[in-house]
Amino acid sequence: MIYLDGHSTTPLLPEVFEAMKPYFLDCFGNASQGLHRFNWEARAGVDRAREQLASALGVRDREIIFTSGATEANHLALLGAWPALQAAGKKRVLSIRIEHASVLGALELMQERGCRVEWIRTDASGRVDFDHLRVLLGEDVGLVSVALANHEIGTLQDLKRISDLARGYGAWVHTDAVQAFGKLGFTADSIGADLITLSAHKIRGPKGVGALYVRRKNPRIELEPLYLGGGQERGLRPGTPDTPAIVGFGSAVESAFRSFDRDVERVRTLRDRLWAHLSGAIEGWVRNSPPDGLPNNLNLSIRGVDGAALFGRLKQVAVSNASACLNGIQDYSQVLTELGVERDLARATLRIGVGNWNTEAEIDLAAEEIVQVVRELRAMELRFAEQTGIFSMNGEKL
Repeated sequence: MIYLDGHSTTPLLPEVFEAMKPYFLDCFGNASQGLHRFNWEARAGVDRAREQLASALGVRDREIIFTSGATEANHLALLGAWPALQAAGKKRVLSIRIEHASVLGALELMQERGCRVEWIRTDASGRVDFDHLRVLLGEDVGLVSVALANHEIGTLQDLKRISDLARGYGAWVHTDAVQAFGKLGFTADSIGADLITLSAHKIRGPKGVGALYVRRKNPRIELEPLYLGGGQERGLRPGTPDTPAIVGFGSAVESAFRSFDRDVERVRTLRDRLWAHLSGAIEGWVRNSPPDGLPNNLNLSIRGVDGAALFGRLKQVAVSNASACLNGIQDYSQVLTELGVERDLARATLRIGVGNWNTEAEIDLAAEEIVQVVRELRAMELRFAEQTGIFSMNGEKL
């Protein structure tokens, strides 16, 4: 099967697995304690991973806080910031409605705790409306949270511009950079963010580990932990660290940036190859992802096809239609419907995440199956329309 669902997760790199193995079997100590060699070895592995992430972001080691994943990091950034913002009289937070579910969930909890969350308008591709942002900003705005790259359609935000505007009002800036990290070249200073969420399993690392960058100077960001316990992770994330996963995260970061430019260009070429095949073979595609978005992202809706039937017939290609966090809740993209795409078309959407594990041959075979399935479904709907006089679920004449 051809895996093209890199926004949901990515296959673990063999070298990352090898880096993790000793910390399961030999260096199995508790990295948050000292006293003997086993703990020292585990601590050395965590320290090394912290250095690897810090180097990639251009920050200091002590500004990296390891978490159980991006959801926890997003909640720590937002909910953890709220007490300090509230104490400073900054009771408004700004964001956009197409954020990841973990950000939207944290903002909902903040509202329950007295925060006023206000939404910045976006254009049809999901980019921030800067005129509206200027209108919303004020001295009582404490935080602006906008993802660097959208998790479904790959739209990139001008975070540096957002940050510069927010800083003018003394507001902190948080960005969920999970989809962008390892695909875009940036540092904390180049985007101006004070809080940055990262995840290992989006860059061919292990699942169950993430990180939050917390700026310690100019300005110093003050967070409160989500729960209480030990003093691990500078008191922000109590609990024994998952040493093998953290070591794997560091290894994945090092691998991602070792051949960064070459890999990014190769992935972009594969994505464009797939789009050329699909758009050249079939009419009716709606490309939701901007060409200047994430290099690995291709988000497409197809007119005249039932979404459930489309995914039910794809046997050799693994893709999704929306964020993995929506599974079991709805079968269409919240991002696309928020941006004005009609629900039936949103259901017939392919969220394709190409990766450096893919080959040209796989891209060609994937295009063949998608084209074949779309043609079959259109032919079936045409026969049904001819027999009954009822047209497609999208309400279009085929």
